[in-house]
Amino acid sequence: MSSRTPNSVYLTKPNTTSAVQNAPSKVTLHLGHLPSKKDIKGPWPRTPTRVDPNNPPWPAYRGYHEYSFAHATMGVRLPTILGKAIDDATRTLNGQSAEEKIVDLVQCIERMDVLMQDLSGNQKLRPIVDDGEADVALWNKEIAKYFQGKDFMNAPWLFAEAYKYRRLREAFTVSKYWGDYDVFYRQKCDTFSRSSDAVFELSMRFAVPFIQSDKSPETKLDTERLMFLELTQVCLWGNSTDLSLLINMTEDQIKSLQSTGGDHLAATEKNILGNHLNQLWDTVKELRDKTGGRIDFVLDNAGFELYCDCVYADFLIQSGLAKQIRFHGKRYPWFVSDVTKKDWEWLFNSMVYGHLFPKATEQERESLRRLGLRWKQYAHEGKWVYEQHPFWCTGYTFWELHTEAPDLFLHLSRSDLVIFKGDLNHRKLTYDCAAPASTPFDIAIGPMASAAGAPKVCSLRTIKSDVVVGLESDEIAERLDKEEPGWKISGKYAVVLLSEGRPGEKVRFA
Repeated sequence: MSSRTPNSVYLTKPNTTSAVQNAPSKVTLHLGHLPSKKDIKGPWPRTPTRVDPNNPPWPAYRGYHEYSFAHATMGVRLPTILGKAIDDATRTLNGQSAEEKIVDLVQCIERMDVLMQDLSGNQKLRPIVDDGEADVALWNKEIAKYFQGKDFMNAPWLFAEAYKYRRLREAFTVSKYWGDYDVFYRQKCDTFSRSSDAVFELSMRFAVPFIQSDKSPETKLDTERLMFLELTQVCLWGNSTDLSLLINMTEDQIKSLQSTGGDHLAATEKNILGNHLNQLWDTVKELRDKTGGRIDFVLDNAGFELYCDCVYADFLIQSGLAKQIRFHGKRYPWFVSDVTKKDWEWLFNSMVYGHLFPKATEQERESLRRLGLRWKQYAHEGKWVYEQHPFWCTGYTFWELHTEAPDLFLHLSRSDLVIFKGDLNHRKLTYDCAAPASTPFDIAIGPMASAAGAPKVCSLRTIKSDVVVGLESDEIAERLDKEEPGWKISGKYAVVLLSEGRPGEKVRFA
């Protein structure tokens, strides 16, 4: 038989030196009288022992999935972002005069061009060059175990996107002079300087510490609750200005996203599709009843979002809801606008000493300066602490935090509440896979909720990618799919989700 029919199967005969020299090497059995094949779906989620970076609990989003945002990201967004990074490096090159630095930067740009060719040509994922960074072993172990032979489009989108940014970092870290260069730095500074309306809306309210001395305990508590709920929303919607998603947005469009007025916040709360705001208030109020605690922020974007995070953290300190805030940022430039130590220091110093807002009044400038001075004092006193563990810049999801970064998991287990900011952190919490929208948050984040000693975890996320969990029913997502195609990437909707974890239990590692 030269062709295979739908109801047939090949059996390969053993290769023997029989007397029948001209017998066919394959025999075809026709199966026309057997029952037809059934469309059998595998069990989801996968059992824990079958979950790994290439096989998430539910089906992964991959670049070749044309129905998903992964396809647009891998095919359009990432090449556009990389092109802008090359342009930035080229502008920097044109401003140099020392030959050694010029030649060194030319080589960096050439490595970026190779990355562009690999990305555009959908090349296989090679190991990371040992450039001295603390995460090289983690990266190459993951590539070797799970992604040998995988290319940019068929690896899970989350991993492939993170890999692209790690390769971009490598282009500079192997150089002699440009190891700490941030091709996105100018863009991050711009998001803050272009956000004057929203910046001063908050600084004029919080420059002076708030006092409630003449109110009854019940009134004080209710006032704090309302302030907490509004500032949580400010912190939540501050994520709207993610640079990697707003490549071509105008200044007016950005300002509309950054509106922090009370009426605007009341109107947007209906867009929080999974809403644990009241449970979150109960959690932090309980901390103060125990004389205050430690709250950790796993940061997302620099600039305006970081500013909103700090306003929120300032309130938590002033109100006694927390005694210490630990901020977790990235060790190096990551996903265009993620916070680095340089971004952290720039924000405070630009508030105190900078001239970013030439049209601001003296009162507005002074309000920003006072706010910046107080925040610098918090850092000096140890009330605010900035940290940057290597794990945050790996391709692993937070399901692997317990096994791949046990020191970090143990550290977070000692926190009273860990707040993960933004879309990327939410994707890493939930394994960035196609879980049903009604999947409970504590199920979707796996070991970050179920492992012994797991802290209470909150995700503050404006929805900008495919994964959506924590909704009351699948019908909510199905209705939006019909009425508002593209709602998952618009940034119009959000979730505030809380996991109770297993705090207080002894952390155990296999």
